[in-house]
Parts: sequence; C-alpha cells; structure tokens
Amino acid sequence: MDMQIKGKNALVLASSNGLGKAIAHELANEGANVMLTSRTEKDLKAAKEEIEKSATGSVSYCVLDQTKPESIADAVKQTRETFGSISILVNNSGGPPAGSFEDFDDEDWQKAFELTLLSYIRVIRLVLPDLKENKGRILNNTSSSTKEPIDGLTLSNVFRVGILGLAKTLSQELAQDDILVNTIGPGRVQTKRIEELDQATAEKKGQNKKEIQDANLATIPMKRYGKPEEFAKVATFLVSGANTYLTEQNILVDGGKVKAI
Repeated sequence: MDMQIKGKNALVLASSNGLGKAIAHELANEGANVMLTSRTEKDLKAAKEEIEKSATGSVSYCVLDQTKPESIADAVKQTRETFGSISILVNNSGGPPAGSFEDFDDEDWQKAFELTLLSYIRVIRLVLPDLKENKGRILNNTSSSTKEPIDGLTLSNVFRVGILGLAKTLSQELAQDDILVNTIGPGRVQTKRIEELDQATAEKKGQNKKEIQDANLATIPMKRYGKPEEFAKVATFLVSGANTYLTEQNILVDGGKVKAI
C-alpha cells in the first residue's frame, strides 16, 4: 500500500525512546520528514542516528520540555524552519507516576495534567493553522486505560480519558477542514515504560518481574507482549494519506487484551 506520506512534515512528541521513537522511525521509513523531540539531547542524537540508517525522509530533532509552553512553541517554530509547514502531528508523552488515589496531592495532579493532557492541547493549538492548510492529521497516543482503567495508574487513567474527550471534540470541529483526528492506545507493548511498570508491580507484590510478566501474558489472547514496530505501523496508517475517512476513533493495539466493547 502506498501510504502517500513521502515528503510530508511530521512533528512527533516524546520520540527519543519507546513508542514515540517507533512511530517516528516508521514515518521516516515511509519518506516523511520527521522532527524528534525529547527533554534529553543525548537520547535524541542516538535516536536520530538510528532512524537515519533506514529512513528515506529527513530526520531532525529539538529539545522539548512538554510541561513548558515556551518550549512547545520553540519546537513548533523549529519544525517549520527546518522542514516547512506541518502536515502530521503525533502527540505523545511519558506517563505520570504510578500509584493509587491516596498517594497523590494537588501538585502531583497538576504536574500530571500539564504533562499528559495540557501539553497536547498546547501543541495542537499552535500547529492547527498548518494542519488546516495541509488537510493534516492529528494522532494522540493514549493508553488501553481509555477503555479499561489500569490498577495502580490513577493519574494516567484520569488524564488519558481526557485526551479521548479532546480528540472526539476536535474530530467533530475540524472535519470541515478535512483534518482527521484519532487516538491510539497500547496494551502491553515491550518498552522501557512497561518494563518499569512490571518491576514496580513486582516490588509492590513481593514477587519477581517474571512472575508479573507471566501473569500479564495470561490475560493477552495472543500470549505475548506487542512490539513497538507493530504499534507504529498502525499509527503510521492513521496519519497517512492512505487514511481518508477514518476519524474520531480510539484504536487499541493490545493483542486482544481489553475485553470492553
């Protein structure tokens, strides 16, 4: 399938590692020009070098702290200066700390809100003129918790659902501009974040990490964790020119784990 993505300019948030990097890599392989972002320049340099080995599009990067509006504005400006008008926006962020409701105070909630939801709102607002001009695509990375809350991830459960509400609203408001807006959520996809969550659960329950992973595998019909590149292929289709009519959808890439209809 021709993804009709060659030469398109993409801004991918939190893309020096994990799912963000996997999406950026797949976009670049399909010929898109990709701006990587992260708080850590060392990780960005390494990601750029790795992606460029197979990319047919151009790859650049800028340091971005998603909790700071001025940093978001700088990233958008740098993307335009490097590649031109933006056609694809992939919103992504690291997850807030794990814990139950009683573990968090107002400051924790505010930080989680700014990282996980407000950062998406801010960057969409800035990129929207470009997307209207280019009949662009917005993809918001969330979590399987938008369908089924995850034990021990109170902050994430709340704000990931907020992203879904944002995407549903925008997809209605922006349809007249031919902008498609979707959300995508991973289940147990093998990333550093999942490794950390499995380790934290193991320590909390007094078990080893393998026992936790085996218990998780038992809940996945496909009996394995997903691969980042599998997730990235779905994401790439959603933001590509090959997708012309699919919008307002919340798609989980989870091997069948979530049973919600």
